[in-house]
Amino acid sequence: MTAPRSGPTAEPGTGRLHGKVALVTGAGAGIGQGCALLFAEQGATVVGCDLDPAAAERTRKLAADRGLTVDVLAPLDMTDPIDARCFADEAFALHGRVDALVTAGAIAPHMATAAEMDFDTQWTPTMRGEADVVFLPVQAAWRHLVASGGGSIVNFASVNAFRGSGTFGMVAHCAGKAAVLGMTRQLAVEGGPSGIRANTISPGMVRTPATESAGAHEGAAQQALLARIPLGRVGRPEDIAWCAVYLLSDESTWVTGGNFPVDGGVLAK
Repeated sequence: MTAPRSGPTAEPGTGRLHGKVALVTGAGAGIGQGCALLFAEQGATVVGCDLDPAAAERTRKLAADRGLTVDVLAPLDMTDPIDARCFADEAFALHGRVDALVTAGAIAPHMATAAEMDFDTQWTPTMRGEADVVFLPVQAAWRHLVASGGGSIVNFASVNAFRGSGTFGMVAHCAGKAAVLGMTRQLAVEGGPSGIRANTISPGMVRTPATESAGAHEGAAQQALLARIPLGRVGRPEDIAWCAVYLLSDESTWVTGGNFPVDGGVLAK
């Protein structure tokens, strides 16, 4: 696995996220790992979670190798309401506040056309892995954000919330990511009076262990992807994490209900 490149590490007591307690789901790999490491570099106290204990340990070690501390609780399943509550409650108990929640955890979607997709074995698990996995940790953390005087929620939609694919059957994936987009706008409305901000980031194709194992960065598939990206390369986890840093920081205190494409220009074409 290729680790995300490190950004500049803030001096102790400084950093754009200094003093904030940030929760990150899916912190064991990919975008979640990139966010957890960069948040810690920018001064946050980071509590992550992951379904995979081995992945959680890899993130802890990567952090330690950089002189950072990232706590990753595992195994925790964010499609399980009990596990989601345990994650949020333990983080709040440990640190006395929650300033941010980043729901980077996800389950690989089933790719099939509408005509071919099975409701029970493909559609339903995809929706659980893309919508439930966002809603449940948000619901669990909500009261802690309120008790902390507000905070920032960052969820992940996708370029596929805005465009379909003529290459892959992804009706459930598009629906799931569009659900996250709509859910987050409503969270912004509901959270405003309590000082809770909610925004989405819509990544394009990012090189992660999951996309590598799916063969997205090989041969013809890679060439087809690159042809759609004006900047000519796929994303890296830190490309997404830097946008999340902004949305968690005090630089964005009047930003809520927004969507931020970080896609190399895919949605511009």
